[in-house]
Amino acid sequence: MGRGPRMRRVNETLREIIAEEVERLKDPGLGFVTITGVDTAPDLRTARVYYSVIGEDDQAERTAQALERASSRLRAVVGGQVRMKYVPELTFEEDEAIQRGMRMEQLLREIREEDDDGAGDHGSDPEGG
Repeated sequence: MGRGPRMRRVNETLREIIAEEVERLKDPGLGFVTITGVDTAPDLRTARVYYSVIGEDDQAERTAQALERASSRLRAVVGGQVRMKYVPELTFEEDEAIQRGMRMEQLLREIREEDDDGAGDHGSDPEGG
């Protein structure tokens, strides 16, 4: 069982360290990015780092490239702050859940706006009063 409390602590510790270090990065390609989670392999040799970025697709692409460029530095920082048998190789993956949530909010906002525009066209009082 590799996903127990120990692995959750490892993942959260790595997320905090990486998030702090990403804030310090000076890469001009790095957009407004948030580290949302880390999933470390049970053998501790690899870790998938999930992130979200605010901006258009081109900004997301530049941020992905900036994170890849910084991966060895981030890995070195992790190695300096955490005592682990192995310092995991970091791979970055955009957190699609955040994007889906933002898209869902946008769709709901559009629906509300449409309802507000047509509110007088139909009886919206379910009580009939």
